[in-house]
Amino acid sequence: MTGSPSQLVVADNPDASRYEGSLDGKVVAFSEYELRDDVIVFLHTEVDPAFEGRGFGSELASSSLDDVRARGLRVVARCPFIAAYIRRHRAYGDLLARTKLGRSEDATAT
Repeated sequence: MTGSPSQLVVADNPDASRYEGSLDGKVVAFSEYELRDDVIVFLHTEVDPAFEGRGFGSELASSSLDDVRARGLRVVARCPFIAAYIRRHRAYGDLLARTKLGRSEDATAT
C-alpha cells in the first residue's frame, strides 16, 4: 500500500479511545487517549513500521489536535510524540491544560 500523508483520513474512534489515521480503509497510525471531562490526555502514538518516517505521524497529530481545538478540549500530552509535536508547532501550545501553578501539562512538565 502506498500513499502520502495528505491522503491520510484521520477520525476519532471514541469506542477505542483513539484517533486513527487510515489509508484505503486500513489503519496505519493511531494515537490513544483518555477523555476526562474537557481534557484529552494523549497516551501513546504508533505508526505502522511500513509508513514510519514519511510524515504520517505528523499528519495524525495535526489532524487530531485540530479536532481537539474544534471540540473545545484542553490537552495533556503524556505521549512523547504528541508532546514533541506541540513543542515544534507552537500554534498548538494554547491547547495545553494548565496546572494550578500555571505550567503546561505535557510530558516534560512534572
